[in-house]
Order: sequence, then structure tokens, then C-alpha cells
Amino acid sequence: MSVPEVFPLSVGPITGHAFNADRSQVCVSLNTNEAQVMAYDGTGWKTTETLSEHDKLITSIDWAPNSNRIVTCSQDRNAYVWTQVPDPQTGVVTWKPTLVLLRINRAATFVRWSPHEDKFAVASGARAIAVCSFDEENNWWVSRLLKKPIRSTVLSIDWHPNNVLLAAGSADQKARVFSAFIKDVDKRPGPTVWGDKLPFNTVCGEWASPNGGWVHSVAFSPSGDAMAFVSHDSSISVVYPAGPGLITIKTTILPYVTLAWTSEGSLVTAGHDCQPHVFQGSENGWAMVGSLDSSKGSHRHTGQRNQIEAFNRFRQADSRGSQSEEDTELLPTVHQNTITSVRAFDGTPEQVIRVSTTGVDGKLVLWDANAVAPVAGLTGKMGGLRM
Repeated sequence: MSVPEVFPLSVGPITGHAFNADRSQVCVSLNTNEAQVMAYDGTGWKTTETLSEHDKLITSIDWAPNSNRIVTCSQDRNAYVWTQVPDPQTGVVTWKPTLVLLRINRAATFVRWSPHEDKFAVASGARAIAVCSFDEENNWWVSRLLKKPIRSTVLSIDWHPNNVLLAAGSADQKARVFSAFIKDVDKRPGPTVWGDKLPFNTVCGEWASPNGGWVHSVAFSPSGDAMAFVSHDSSISVVYPAGPGLITIKTTILPYVTLAWTSEGSLVTAGHDCQPHVFQGSENGWAMVGSLDSSKGSHRHTGQRNQIEAFNRFRQADSRGSQSEEDTELLPTVHQNTITSVRAFDGTPEQVIRVSTTGVDGKLVLWDANAVAPVAGLTGKMGGLRM
């Protein structure tokens, strides 16, 4: 079984990461208002340039593979598009920012380029999604807002392969599919399973979290004919609009906060359980098949035990005012804290070979998407856990 490649990038959380086209560089935000562009030197990732323009914490990053442009968004309610240009005096190529006026009054939370890279979408806490495109006449980025019927912070977004439809998950416990069609930018799309007539802000579908949890992450399948989302109620749902509709898998482990499709019938989820899990299925049903983390130990079924131990340690620390050496014991997983992002690293959208994850522990990890370890004894070991 392939061993994951682990790269400790920071002692603090990583709030976002994105690779360039050939995976020789990665852009990360280390829980600050700066983004670090890193290059691999054969032994590890070293910072080559720092992108400093935001005033507050950078919440999300995306790197367009074809146009080689980086987009960042932040709690300062702004987004910047970074482009490599040569310095007129020295000739050195550096990253230059262009401010994007998002027209939002709350923090920007998530950003993604569209498949054609001619626009991008920014989720926000303003109960709106800013769909941004470049205005050639005025030489700036302009935004249009998707608002109705969003009723709370938008936590994640994902583009359909047709460059028009946009999936969104939000804190109002709903996952939705919108039309982000812009007349002067997009060609009229053909009919899809999500609908035929798609003017801007058309709601093509809306699905509720099974038990009322925040929808942390959404993603379209490689074909675009299905959409998956994970919720804070420890469930994962897959939507097939052409039938049979919504398929929900309820789990008894800690909630997932991110997911990525690795093929039309397989996806990887990760979150507070500190390890990536693999689900496989089709219109006939979905099920968990294992974990990408094959580290030795009982970590694949220690949810209830860890919950009790954590409670006891907090109680002891409160009563004694100190911590024991046992409190610093490492988890039997590669990641030592919540995984906040999982993205395709190698392969094609139809067959992803490797995925990358980053998390609160400051690690970047590359996993073999096909190296699935069975989750033995999951039901019996965690049958008593209730979220």
C-alpha cells in the first residue's frame, strides 16, 4: 500500500491551498493575511514569494491551471486576482494583484475559478455569492450577486463542468444549485439534468441537510450529472436530479467538512475525524469502503473512546490547573487535527490518482486515492456514539 507523503508547512493551521498546473508550486495561507507561494526543491516546500495585500485572514485560494492566475479572498471582504508580470526595471517576474470589488458587507469565505477560467465565484457571509467576470472595456473585474433564497453564510461552492451552473452549501442547512449564466461571457448552455432555461440566479434545486446541520462542502461529479455535499450532522448526501433524487449516508463518526470526487462513482471526504474516508456507489446506493489513512493503531474506530478521554482531560485540567504528559500524546493518524481541505492532485477529473489534504495541524499530505484501507469494526466500535 502506498505511503502518503507528509509535508509539515506550519505549526499553525492552513486555511487554504491550491497547486499550479504541473504541481511544482503550491499557494497556501498559513492562517494569516498573507499567501505563501512555495516551490518543491526535492526535499520539501520552500517559500519563493509572499502575496501581501489583504488586511485580514485569507479564507480561500484557487489557482487557475491554464491562465496561471491566483485568486484569493479574505475576511476583509475583498478578493484579489494575482498575475505574474515582469518588473519594468529589473525584469524579474513577480505576482501583481488586481483588486476585485465584490460588493459584499461581510467576510468572503470561499473562492473557485470556473472551468473556462473566464470568471470566478466568491462565497460570503453576506448571504450572497459574487460571480466575477472581467470587463475588457473598463479593464477591471466586475461582480454580480446571487442572493435569493440564501438565508445565511455561504460556506462552499463548486462549478459545474458546463461553466454555468454553480453549487453552494450554506449555514442555513441547505445545498443549492444556481445558474451563474452571464450573457456577455457565456455561450448559451445546452440542456442538462439540472434544467434547460438558465437565466442568472435561477435556482435549479435545493436540498436540506438530513438532520439540520451546516452544509460545509459541495462538489459536482466529473460528468456534472450528480452533486454531493457533507453536513455537520455527520452525513454525506449525493443528489441525482434525473433519478432517484437524494441519497443520504448517515455516519456515526465526527463531521466531515470537505470532499472531492475521484471518479464518477467514488469520492473522498475528510473533516474532524482527522483522516480521509472513501465512499463509493451509484444511483443504486452509496457506502463507505475505507480510509486512505492506513496508519497502525485503532484510529479508524476510536471516536467514542477519544470523546470520553477528551472530556476527562478537560475536567482534570480544570480541577488541577495543569496538564499531564499524556495530554500531549499524538493521534494514531497522519493528520493530528481537523482536515479542512481535500483537493485532486494527480490524474484526470474522471480518474483522480492522488489527492492532497491540508488541515489545522499545518500539514500538507499527498494520498494515493486508490490505496484504501478497510474500516474494520466501524459499526460495533462506534455504535454508542451520538452526535
